[in-house]
Amino acid sequence: MKGILSTIGNTPLVELDRIYPEFPGGIYAKLERFNPGGSIKDRTAVAMLRESIRSGTLVPGRSTVVESSSGNLAIGLAQVCRYHGIRFVCVVDAKTTEHNLALLGALGAEIVRVTEPDAATGEYLLQRLRRVRELVDSIPHAFWPNQYANLLNPRAHHETMREIVEALGAEPDYLLCATSTTGTLRGCAEYLREHGMATRVVAVDAVGSTLFSDGPARRRLIPGHGASVRPPLLDRELPARVVHVTDLDCVVACRRMSAREAMLVGGSSGATVAALGKLIPLIPPDSTCVLIQPDGGDRYLDTIYSDSWVHTHFGDISYLWKESEGNAEC
Repeated sequence: MKGILSTIGNTPLVELDRIYPEFPGGIYAKLERFNPGGSIKDRTAVAMLRESIRSGTLVPGRSTVVESSSGNLAIGLAQVCRYHGIRFVCVVDAKTTEHNLALLGALGAEIVRVTEPDAATGEYLLQRLRRVRELVDSIPHAFWPNQYANLLNPRAHHETMREIVEALGAEPDYLLCATSTTGTLRGCAEYLREHGMATRVVAVDAVGSTLFSDGPARRRLIPGHGASVRPPLLDRELPARVVHVTDLDCVVACRRMSAREAMLVGGSSGATVAALGKLIPLIPPDSTCVLIQPDGGDRYLDTIYSDSWVHTHFGDISYLWKESEGNAEC
C-alpha cells in the first residue's frame, strides 16, 4: 500500500519492567501512539472510510464526512479524508484541547463547536450527536461513519489483537483495554473468541461513566475514556472483569509512567496502568499482561502533565508520583 496510511498498524509491543517491579509476571504495552495520526483511532478511521470508498458510499470529491469526536478519531479521520481528497466536518465540544484543534486545522478539517452541554445530563455527547444529525441532514452527500455503532470499528481491532498474539508468540493471560466507544474491547475480545483463546479481557472504565455502571453519568476530566451514553457497540458480557478508575488514578499512573518508564502516555493509557495496579494482588504469578495504550502524552501537556492544571483539579498530589523518580535502576 502506498502513502502515509500504509503505516497504520504493526505498532510496537514493549515490555515494561519498572512500573510494577514487584510483579513476578510479564507486563507489555501495545504502543498505539506510533500510528501516523498518533493514536489507535487511526485503525478505526481507515477501516470505516476505506470500506465506504470501496462500496461507493463515500465518493472522493463529492461526499462530506461528518463525525463527532473528542480528539483522536477526529485526527485519524482528518488524515484519511485529506489523503483521499474528501471534505471533513468535525463536531467537537468545549473539552477538546487547543492542541487537537490545531492538528485538525492543519489537516484541513472544518470545526463545528458545541458549546452548551445537554440540559438533562450536563454532558456534551448528546448535543454533539444532535448536531451531527443536523449537519448530515443539511449537507448534500454527507456521510456519517458513526463510530459508536459501525461494526467496522471493532473489526479493525481484530488486527490489533492478532499483532499482539504474534509479537508474544502466544496468547496473553490478561488483556486490559480502556473503554469509550468499546470498539477496541469488542474487536479484541471477538478475535480471541474466534480463535479459541483463553485470555481474560479486562474492561477499564472511568468512574462516572455509564458503560459498565448503572448509575448516572458524572463529570469526567479525561477525554476519550468512559462515556455518558452507552454506544450500540457495547456488549457488557464480553469482558471477564471490569475495573473502574478515577481521573486522579489516571493522572497519577501517567506521571508514574513518566518517572519510572520514561514514557509519556495519554489519559486512557494511564487508566490501564492504574487498573493493572488494582488487579495485581488477584493475578497469578508468572501471568502475561498486555495493556493497550491508545495514545501518547503529547496531547495532554496542558492537562495531565501540567502542574497547574493538576493542582487546580486535585490539589498538591505530586508526592504520589515523585516518590517514583529515584526508584528506577540505571
